[in-house]
Amino acid sequence: MPYSSPLEDTKFVLENLLQPHNDLDDTTIDAVLSEAGKLADNYLAPLNHFGDKNNPVLRQDHEVETPNGFSHAFKEIAKGGWIGVASDSNYNGMGLPLRMSAAINEYWQGANLSFSLCSLLTQGLIDAFTLVGTEEEKKTYLPKFNSGEWTGTMNLTEPQSGTDLATIKTKAEHDGNNWRIKGQKIYITYGEHDMSENIIHLVLARTEGAPEGIKGISTFIIPKFLKDEEGQYTKRNDLKCISIEHKMGIKASPTAVMAYGEEEGAIGYMLGEEGRGIEYMFIMMNRARFDVGLQGMAISEAARQKAHEYANIRIQGTPINREKGTPIIGHGDVRRLLLSMRSLTEAMRALILVSAEIMEKAHSGDEKSKIREGFLIPIIKGWSTELAQEITSNGVQIHGGMGFIEETGAAQYMRDARILPIYEGTNAIQANDFMFRKTVKDNGLTAKNLLDEMIKDCQDNTQMSNMINIAIETLDYVLNNRDDYEKLSCISFDYMMGFGYLIGGWLMHKAKIKARLKLSNKNQNEIFLKSKIISSDFYNLHILPRIQSHFQIVLNGAEVIQSTNDSYI
Repeated sequence: MPYSSPLEDTKFVLENLLQPHNDLDDTTIDAVLSEAGKLADNYLAPLNHFGDKNNPVLRQDHEVETPNGFSHAFKEIAKGGWIGVASDSNYNGMGLPLRMSAAINEYWQGANLSFSLCSLLTQGLIDAFTLVGTEEEKKTYLPKFNSGEWTGTMNLTEPQSGTDLATIKTKAEHDGNNWRIKGQKIYITYGEHDMSENIIHLVLARTEGAPEGIKGISTFIIPKFLKDEEGQYTKRNDLKCISIEHKMGIKASPTAVMAYGEEEGAIGYMLGEEGRGIEYMFIMMNRARFDVGLQGMAISEAARQKAHEYANIRIQGTPINREKGTPIIGHGDVRRLLLSMRSLTEAMRALILVSAEIMEKAHSGDEKSKIREGFLIPIIKGWSTELAQEITSNGVQIHGGMGFIEETGAAQYMRDARILPIYEGTNAIQANDFMFRKTVKDNGLTAKNLLDEMIKDCQDNTQMSNMINIAIETLDYVLNNRDDYEKLSCISFDYMMGFGYLIGGWLMHKAKIKARLKLSNKNQNEIFLKSKIISSDFYNLHILPRIQSHFQIVLNGAEVIQSTNDSYI
């Protein structure tokens, strides 16, 4: 069975865990999700395995050829206006709420992660120009992004500068009204490709005479093609792709090394104000981290589907108390693995879509939602991508030896998922962000408010109530040790993971209540709703205990890390 967009699962979360949106009705939701699902299933999914085996090629002229079919698929998506789903309709976007963009992105990322990175990055640039760009810049760039005629990239990393962006060496010098940029950037996803007419690079660079550190860094718009004398974008800028990386996964996406200004200097235009480059990039980074968490959920769903299909056709051994010839789904441990994959994926989907609603409110100016959004982003990115490692690995396990063979496609999901805890800020960075900036900095207020909501919603769930109490104890411990940065950094990962599982349990509990209510309506899909209840019950009994383990590590595990001599490790 090929990948199938989980339309019914999406609609269940939208209808039952989110508040209705004024611009959305059931007919609109059904139509949008259905069409997006068709594109994912019919155009993107068939290219996934092919792209993994037939990688992009860098030609001698520094142009990159993507796998056959990629350019055509991108044009099909662009033709329908799908790239600008949540973009302002004044600039040819669809103007739909972020929840719909998130739902659609799940289908595309699940169908073909490598391909869909291009549109995902472009959506990040749309956010940046919308929030920071001048009206002239919005009119120039946003319609082109929304139509898919132009695509975008983020250029942060340099050979010597990864997480520590203060060490950036790329330089920007004044040239009349413009700037000349010289430097090299690495790990630039879709830095060069043949799917759009122009590529717009957002590049971090240090202006001449700027102070050291991050305060001297600005953001520059550097197009691949500039305007010619006739106003057409045909003039080649001084930039080129000098190599593309050979990778473990997401092989079909060209990851470029970009050289800027090897001759006279690449022409660039400053975005926003000088010295605020890091601030502006974090606009994109915040969205990017949300999207990477979404990728974790999406690829988990794809791996789950493939494993479920295989478990229903593979016959091996005779399951206890089953007839001979029963597929392996009858084996207790296979059922355990499949239920784990399902319940964790459903918890992630609930978190992603509920967070999308919070982000909608935040972008409209609601301060409480801005704070809640900031609190959830590191969990979305960190927790979801860690779960993707487990779920895709379980998918391989269910396939047995055939999972280790590339032909089944199970291994590709595992390889593709491995980048997710690394890019857009490693999960160690997410954990420290969650510990220090999102907990300690506000004296645990946001965490306490969220826990109060959980207490009210979970009074009838003893297991959840117990875990919430452990979370409260853990939060108190963190706040009591707020000045011991070394100690807290040693246990920040487990602190983040514990909260991730707790929030997942809370949302799964709410989903179960809604599913039970709907079961009273005979017109509802009984099998689907009962599967939601089973997923919640499994999560409650098999997944929630993980919270206690993680929080026990927070309470007791720092000292052994702190006190161990480096030579003993």
